[in-house]
Amino acid sequence: MITPVILCGGSGTRLWPLSRKSYPKQFSKLIGDQSLFQMSASRVHGDGYARPLVLTNADFRFIVTEQLAELGIDPGAVLIEPEGRNTAPAILAAALYLIAKDPEAMLLVLPSDHNVPDAKLFSETVKKGKKAALAGDMVTFGIQPIRPETGYGYLELETQSVDGEVVKLKRFVEKPDSTAAQAMLDTGTYLWNGGIFLFKAQVIIDAFKAHKPELIAPVKAAVDDANTDLGFLRLAVEPWGAAEDISIDYAVMEAAQNLSVVPFCGNWSDLGDWDSVWREAEETNNGLVTSGAAMGIDCENSLLRSEAKGQELVGIGLHDIIAVAMPDAVLVAHKDRAQDVKLAVQALKEKKASQAMQHPRDHRPWGNFECLYMGKRFQVKRIVVKPGGILSLQSHVHRSEHWIVVEGTAKVTIGEDVKLVGENQSVYIPVGDKHRMENPGKVPMVLIEVQTGSYLGEDDIVRYEDVYARE
Repeated sequence: MITPVILCGGSGTRLWPLSRKSYPKQFSKLIGDQSLFQMSASRVHGDGYARPLVLTNADFRFIVTEQLAELGIDPGAVLIEPEGRNTAPAILAAALYLIAKDPEAMLLVLPSDHNVPDAKLFSETVKKGKKAALAGDMVTFGIQPIRPETGYGYLELETQSVDGEVVKLKRFVEKPDSTAAQAMLDTGTYLWNGGIFLFKAQVIIDAFKAHKPELIAPVKAAVDDANTDLGFLRLAVEPWGAAEDISIDYAVMEAAQNLSVVPFCGNWSDLGDWDSVWREAEETNNGLVTSGAAMGIDCENSLLRSEAKGQELVGIGLHDIIAVAMPDAVLVAHKDRAQDVKLAVQALKEKKASQAMQHPRDHRPWGNFECLYMGKRFQVKRIVVKPGGILSLQSHVHRSEHWIVVEGTAKVTIGEDVKLVGENQSVYIPVGDKHRMENPGKVPMVLIEVQTGSYLGEDDIVRYEDVYARE
């Protein structure tokens, strides 16, 4: 059995404003009805695959399990990284964790944010690499290039592959300029580096021992001293922080000799920017791609995307334009500048704008909330609590709250009083009172919260009890 190891970190700044640090692109439905993470998990689910192992951070742990549950997939393990240390420590941690359970464990390492529409062809390609992996090779999967792309790294093959069969890897190539990219495309012996690997756990551990031995001790300590928390495995903070921040390519792959490549000849994209989203989406006449409540009049080769209900986005006479409208931010850019969207994120960070990193909808283990309006000394929120969701027992020092239930039924605790509040009913929570809400029903519960007070920040919370073990 092959164990999928799904790397689920990153911030996806080039897909701002949809992708932000608090809710990056892999959890969004960029293409189709599933998130990129769900599409990745679905691709490696079924015959020949064990339950997936996911590496992510504490902020995303409940999003990961919730999105997997929507697919009916039970993860074998979710490892929580205390901080991002790049792909090498993450992959080593996965290998050490799995080999302790099965000395013959085989890992298929893949990013969580790629678009691969043909899942059957992907699995067939993985099967081609399995024999080489069983023989002790570290197998990577290259993408058959269709254009002289400068945004990807490349793999140079020793010989041209016949019918997509396994060949030896000659070397890794950094992102080229346009002239070099065209030359590599013309030779037929270069593939895009898809960042997907297949190897036995012992083989990759041995590779670390040979080429990056200093990573073994801190990562092993982080795994050995990990703590179980609500079904998640939190890697130990101190040793993990001592591990070098380095990619698997630099740490191991570029120095190793036992490397093979399997070409993947199907459609693939890392959806790294809005131009690539435009390329992958279903377009209308003249290359126009629209999403949500968006429409174009006399527009060509453009992407128009509205991400809020009731928000109409209309483009007129646009050519090669990207326009993405969120409730709190709007991006308008020429398609040729898609790679530069990260500059906008940096500029917003410098002016301390919350839109740089914070998504307008804040996802929590119990559901989500979004700010509808903020004024002087008051704020209005829409809160959605999923069935069975329970907020922490808490109090506030600086604000009182009014709750109006608009859908479902809320079970409300205020002090010693516990009662059910139905649709069109409301309750008031005074400053300082301990309180909690939960959804005892089988459908999502929606309420409007009006906060009033001298300070309305999210850090004005004193928690007494929390079923999700948050601090």
